[in-house]
Amino acid sequence: MTRVLALMKYGASAASTRQRLLQFEPYLRKHGIEIETSQLLADEHITRLAKGRRSNPVAIAASYLKRLGVLLRSRSYDLIWVHYETFPYLPSAFERLVALSGQPIVYDCDDAIFHTYDVHPNAVVRWFLRNKLAPLLRSASICLCGNAYLEAYASQYCDETIVVPTVVDTSAYRPRPKDTSRAPVVGWIGSPSTWKYVEPLLPTILPLIAARGGRFRAIGTGPGGRGYPGIEVVDWSEETEIAEVQAFDVGIMPLPDERWARGKCGYKLIQYMACGLPVVGSPVGVNTEIIDHGLNGFLASDLGEWEQSLNKLLTDPALRETMGSLGRARAVERYSLASQEPRVLSALTRAASRSRAQSGAAARNPGQVS
Repeated sequence: MTRVLALMKYGASAASTRQRLLQFEPYLRKHGIEIETSQLLADEHITRLAKGRRSNPVAIAASYLKRLGVLLRSRSYDLIWVHYETFPYLPSAFERLVALSGQPIVYDCDDAIFHTYDVHPNAVVRWFLRNKLAPLLRSASICLCGNAYLEAYASQYCDETIVVPTVVDTSAYRPRPKDTSRAPVVGWIGSPSTWKYVEPLLPTILPLIAARGGRFRAIGTGPGGRGYPGIEVVDWSEETEIAEVQAFDVGIMPLPDERWARGKCGYKLIQYMACGLPVVGSPVGVNTEIIDHGLNGFLASDLGEWEQSLNKLLTDPALRETMGSLGRARAVERYSLASQEPRVLSALTRAASRSRAQSGAAARNPGQVS
């Protein structure tokens, strides 16, 4: 059995943690890899942010001290799997600590977290932390990157980088029969941090949706979404998120053409498409790979294109069904858990075997310096 320590920034309440790490656990266990997870920030931290409250600095400091303790015992594992980073906002020297165990490291990310530092509005933070992740990436045997934009960054430092898209379990995310006699629902699911991408569209799309007899439903906006008339706001819940997406008729994913947004992995689109929904998204980053314009959805660059795309879908149930079916096929083929499990297993196995091979070589040649 290969024992892996997974160092996560957040726990299961964060979609990124669930989709990049936790959902792979059962498959990896069946193939001889046992994962022990260690999250840095407590779930209460995410709850605070979702409710628009400030983080607790005392709790964060305690979390960092706990992480140091975890690293002290990391030598007992065969492999360390790092998601995002080990010590956010601390100097790059702290990222070197994870390599002191001497165990191989697999690094994983699905967001452009390097832009947290290299384009930070504070010049001092930019100067001190602009290359914060470099030591961690140089220490990694393999980097698993959610898209090509992230891979381009990681490949500057890591010799082996692999694009592993963010995926969903398509046996759970499935289409649900639609009642075409009811008002069509345009839907969005996300978090308070990404709700800001939807707000510029609202003056255009809300009147259109209402004029076509539809409804707009938003999941996970936090307090920001509750000030708009004409929006059905629902709190996010892991237990209900699949059913909420299945109840949509059209899924949307607006993004600004900015550096941070280019690192997004299209998770919303994949959720929608796995549930058989047609989609409309901004032509930014990986969205252009997921959406085949005019086939499984539409790419919309400006307000006029958003209005035109939604109008077509709201007035044509047959088009929604056709596009949704093609989107479902795309999700199963490229963005399903089953399609990526063997690739993640292969990466972890290769990284762990390299360590064993190096250990064996060192034992056979004790005087050789590697």
